[in-house]
Amino acid sequence: MKKITTLYMLMVSMLMVSQTEIDTTKIKQLREVTINKISTNSVGLPNQVKVITSKQLDFQNFQSTAEMLSNSGSLFVQKSQQGAGSPVIRGFEASRVLLLVDGIRMNNLIFRAGHLQNIITVDESFLDNVGILYGPTSTLFGSDALGGTVAMNTKKAKFLDQVNTKFSGNINTRYSSSNEEKSVAFNFNYATEKFASLTMASFNDFGDLKMGKKKNHNGDFFGERPFYVETINGIDQLTVNEDKYVQKNSGYQQYNILQKFAYKTNSGFEHGLNLQFSTSSDIPRYDRLTETTSTGLKHAEWYYGPQQRVLAVYSLEKKKAFFDTDFKLNVAYQNAKESRHNRRFGKYDLENREENVNMFSFSADLKKVFAKSELFYGIESYYETLKSSAFSNNINSGVIAPISTRYPNGDNNMLRNDIYVSYNEKLSEETFWNAGARFGYTALKSTIADNTLFSLPYDSISQDNITYSGTLGIKHNPSKNVSLKANVSSGFRVANIDDLSKIFESAPSKSSSEIGILVVPNKDLKPEKTITTDLGFAIQSDSKKTSFDFTYFYTRMFDAIVIDSFAYNGQSQVIFNGFLNNVKANQNKGKAYIAGFSTSFNTYLCTNLQFNANFDYTLGRVVEDGNQSPLDHISPYFGKLGLVYTKKILALEAYMLFNGKKDISDYSASGEDNLVYAPTSGMPAWETYNLKTSFTIVKGATLFVGIENILDTQYRLFASGINAPGRNIYGGLKYSF
Repeated sequence: MKKITTLYMLMVSMLMVSQTEIDTTKIKQLREVTINKISTNSVGLPNQVKVITSKQLDFQNFQSTAEMLSNSGSLFVQKSQQGAGSPVIRGFEASRVLLLVDGIRMNNLIFRAGHLQNIITVDESFLDNVGILYGPTSTLFGSDALGGTVAMNTKKAKFLDQVNTKFSGNINTRYSSSNEEKSVAFNFNYATEKFASLTMASFNDFGDLKMGKKKNHNGDFFGERPFYVETINGIDQLTVNEDKYVQKNSGYQQYNILQKFAYKTNSGFEHGLNLQFSTSSDIPRYDRLTETTSTGLKHAEWYYGPQQRVLAVYSLEKKKAFFDTDFKLNVAYQNAKESRHNRRFGKYDLENREENVNMFSFSADLKKVFAKSELFYGIESYYETLKSSAFSNNINSGVIAPISTRYPNGDNNMLRNDIYVSYNEKLSEETFWNAGARFGYTALKSTIADNTLFSLPYDSISQDNITYSGTLGIKHNPSKNVSLKANVSSGFRVANIDDLSKIFESAPSKSSSEIGILVVPNKDLKPEKTITTDLGFAIQSDSKKTSFDFTYFYTRMFDAIVIDSFAYNGQSQVIFNGFLNNVKANQNKGKAYIAGFSTSFNTYLCTNLQFNANFDYTLGRVVEDGNQSPLDHISPYFGKLGLVYTKKILALEAYMLFNGKKDISDYSASGEDNLVYAPTSGMPAWETYNLKTSFTIVKGATLFVGIENILDTQYRLFASGINAPGRNIYGGLKYSF
């Protein structure tokens, strides 16, 4: 960390000295932030917000939304397989980070606390912008937004006055060498004065991922794939991998479709219909496929079935609908299907566990603008159901038999009803403040229809919770070059079906390879809550071409839900699936705290050349009976340094991504940090060097070319179960009409 920090501060110091020579004739204007319930210039916000714009998305041209977020340097992303991506914000991950698509929650009643891959169902090429809101945002968005919110906004259907032509669109192709990716995306917009239609479709074919071949100077070679399993004539066999740097059985395919309609009435109302569909091929769970035993590999098969997401949203909105109040209504339906399929090596019963989630939602958001202030308020209601089923089938004989389900096999549902209010006011040219509050009621019910396969001491679980949160922030500019900001906010997360009712067999620990971990239900869980304080400042040059931003945060968790040892029917160990397991369960384990800071520095070295840098550091600890232990999901420090050159038809970026070391002493004992998939001393530090460019060939045609991980470094991200890509050369062509 010392080397990276010293380099970062040295470059910042040098550039701050050199900025006086910059041509000030071209000043870039700040982009207005439009993120659901936030609609204000980002310079006025007391909380930390990052926006990835449509131009940045087009230029970066990444394989998936997960890759885009990971390479932005704005947050950390964990991966258990190639078809995955679990964002981490300020030490919170998975069910503690809220994902929004066009203002609709993706988080549902089976979002787990471990690691998720749901974000890959939102195609990066469909996005218009992405907002990353740091810290608790429960007041605006409700449960789960403890670490922050990733608000993904897809492209809009545009009317004739927005595009000046009835027919417009583009087609985008891409090839990558690290996994022989072949991708194509299509976009078509039809526009009239009153009616607009947007049709989008994409297909991605990802082959087995190649890792780096060069030794990481911070560690030894790690994660190579010497052999894999093949089933030949019904018999499992270990097969030598012809290229140990190819992560065999990691490839998958992805399919995405989006259709939007928009219609304006003469009275000023705008009706919208937003239809989205995403599915995939089977996605191999690569980390599980690499688990070893004394005789070889533990699993012959372990894969997720097609990850399917359906979203249908009807919206109605109007500016100044009544009493000069803007109004927007959303009625939405979502369906999410996922399944897990695994089979032990030499065992021929394939276990299949399937989940089918339905989500029905309604929201009404209102906004009143006054001379120097804005008032947001509204209501939200979500109702979710789950059907969990399971069976095994013998791949040779075809015999089908019942097995235990992942979640209770009866009726499972969850209801959320919330109201919220948020008020922003500009007290003077120098001072801005905001305040907000949310109140809600959540009910959960889970029943067990058949308790014979794994007997529980109860046949139903039900909970009712009153929820609340608040926020208060202020931003003050003591001079035209300096701004100070402070924000206090609370967050909450109500335990869902996954927290309360799941039966889950986890990977065995390295220290005791023959004993696994079995997570069992705990019906007595309470909501976990946080209070966070943000303190920050920003410095901007007179030319507005150089800026430095610093934010410090401190989060206190109460009734934190963590996995720990548990007595199940008085026993600390049980037999499950024929193997001995230590029993654990989700529990409210007192208190925890997370502290850290983030910085960003931007400057124009000359008219068209910009330098960007950011650095993030987080520390988390569980506090129990006066003792402290590492909190899970706390990523090592990370950041990005880069130069961006833009001039008319050309854009060029050279950048370095880096991560610090995660020492073994900083791994959580819960198992969520996946030490089993890391070197014995922890995850070493790493850095990669990358170069990419876009060039307009002729009007409407843009060529994208880049090389990532230029040095072909072999490395793995913290808590991940698959090595990162090695040297990747990609090329793509986009044609717009």
